[in-house]
Amino acid sequence: MVQKVLLVEDELSIRQMLLFVLQDCGFEVLQAENTQEAMECISNNNIDLLVLDWMLPGISGVELCGRLKKENEYKHIPIIMLTAKAEEDDKIQGLNAGADDYLTKPFSPRELIARINAVLRRVNSNKMVDEILEYEGLVLNEKSHRVTSHQKRVIVGPIEYKLLHFFMSNPERVFSRTQLLDNVWGNDVYVEERTVDVHIRRLRKALEADGHDHMVQTVRGSGYRFSTQ
Repeated sequence: MVQKVLLVEDELSIRQMLLFVLQDCGFEVLQAENTQEAMECISNNNIDLLVLDWMLPGISGVELCGRLKKENEYKHIPIIMLTAKAEEDDKIQGLNAGADDYLTKPFSPRELIARINAVLRRVNSNKMVDEILEYEGLVLNEKSHRVTSHQKRVIVGPIEYKLLHFFMSNPERVFSRTQLLDNVWGNDVYVEERTVDVHIRRLRKALEADGHDHMVQTVRGSGYRFSTQ
């Protein structure tokens, strides 16, 4: 699956150059020139990595980084900070805010791509080692590809498993049918939107026996979310 990078940079010339480089390396790239646009993109998309400029109009990039790392639904997104600040104290401030890496301007596009690939390898490696998702006794173990409810096996089909994994990886976020199709079925598969409803019903049915079906919630007019509330 193509990985999605959000590029947050207010200087148009730099943003266009980085857009070309990232797309040329096979990434799907979303763009924002300020913090407000960045948050809209993050809220409406499943972002794999954030390339974030420190100096932004209004709320700075380092402030945005700190906010994201305090939010459970966003703290998993790796962040690479771009900045003209070369002092050691500035670098430490960025890393303490939660940045996964730090690149000082001017930098070569090749170095940025190398840093992005290194961060994504590290993140993906960590996910593969011990990704066990658990909410109120409902457990999804990616290594064994099994779902249990209060230590009892829950039988789910392959699509229902993918749906549950996606929901449990992104709790409390509302996803439209189109977003679920893109993230669970993939962009290259044509499936009607109503097919999502069928698999949601099947997933709820599988979770019903032990009372976890209420976690897969319908948000009227918007889509679905996974929530323990």
